[in-house]
Amino acid sequence: MSFPKDFLWGAASAAYQIEGAVDEDGRGKTVWDVFSHTPGKTFEGHTGDIACDSYHRFEDDLAALLTLGVKHYRFGISWARIYPDGRTLNEHGFAYYDKVVDLLLQNGITPWVTLFHWDTPQALEETGGWQNRETATLLAQFAGVVAEHFRGRVSHYFTLNEPQCFIGLGYEAGWHAPGKALTGEPLLACWHNAMLAHGMMVQAVRKADPSAQIGLASCGLGCIPENENEADIEAARSAMFSFGMHPEFSLFSQNAFLDPALLGHYPEHPFFDSPIITAEDLALIHQPIDFIGLNFYNAYIVRAGESGPEHVSFHRGYPRTAIRWPITPAMMYYCTKFVYERYALPVYITENGLSCNDKRYLDGKVHDLDRIDFLQRYLREYRRAGESGVDIRGYFHWSLTDNFEWSNGYEERFGLFYVDYETLERHPKDSAFWYRSVVESNGENL
Repeated sequence: MSFPKDFLWGAASAAYQIEGAVDEDGRGKTVWDVFSHTPGKTFEGHTGDIACDSYHRFEDDLAALLTLGVKHYRFGISWARIYPDGRTLNEHGFAYYDKVVDLLLQNGITPWVTLFHWDTPQALEETGGWQNRETATLLAQFAGVVAEHFRGRVSHYFTLNEPQCFIGLGYEAGWHAPGKALTGEPLLACWHNAMLAHGMMVQAVRKADPSAQIGLASCGLGCIPENENEADIEAARSAMFSFGMHPEFSLFSQNAFLDPALLGHYPEHPFFDSPIITAEDLALIHQPIDFIGLNFYNAYIVRAGESGPEHVSFHRGYPRTAIRWPITPAMMYYCTKFVYERYALPVYITENGLSCNDKRYLDGKVHDLDRIDFLQRYLREYRRAGESGVDIRGYFHWSLTDNFEWSNGYEERFGLFYVDYETLERHPKDSAFWYRSVVESNGENL
């Protein structure tokens, strides 16, 4: 049992979650700057003003990557550093990212750039944000300028990271920036404009750098069968691609993103029955891409019921992470397999990990056995997917370091490296050394 010989191992981060330096070198405000400074929106009022201070301490993050021995790093470029108001180019905004890319390359690490990881310039939110189609056009402009700037140095891009979250949580549920609670046509406009942004970004990057590899990073409803029988497996497959199945907010769906991007149509559902969706728009959204990125953390358990797929309640005492997400390793097999069967593109796991109640022990070390156990279980299932015929290409652990976990602030720790938020020092957890052994053995030691 092994991963492919050319399998890629990496770690991941996002700009607002790690950089800090929110007022430096011409950066504009983002929706998350405003949201996190709004009382009651984040845990204990935490903000990303400093975060991990990676803007000034990227050498520390580089040292962490070198400790892990990974050869690939996924990170975000802040739209508001390059276009502070979403419209006006700030050349100074590239200085930090030039440094990051050059240091990565000098140390044999391939940069994988996420072009949009939720940090919409606040100036655009004030003119409608994702309810305004112009936001998609402006994001595509940004994507093209970034690809042109880094041509020859960066060759792997993600367009959008999890529109299920920045639209579903930001504009439907209201839990994330900008904290709206839309329904119906206004919510659909947000979603459709995000889909248009994806297609326009692909076009812009291809024009700027025809040799670039382009993908997307999706999340959403994951479903695994209660029992490994044909009926339950088919029920899980069907439920995973059923729009509106999530009990709390409808847009947490894989195929609401992947179907228009990869198949050229929206799911069959009344939500998408609207004149704002045209054949021309669908053609613009449906651009050829090179790979699918999947952000996988947990899934629902599903069985075949008399009237269709049924969600099965987790039993009392079901294992959960510190953030109370259920631990469902089988999703790395089933959900990856379901996605590959439907879309037939190479798959990368672009986020996977867990929050633990990490602390430095009396010996000064961070002993996170829960994380090691979790990752071993999930990676074994991912390897199983590859052995079953899924074209698995790589794995990016979320995250490299502890960081600002959106509305949860600094309460949750997902990193392989512990961040002391008083000193901003990074300390390797036991899982960092374990992950290094996985990288060195290409997963043969799992």
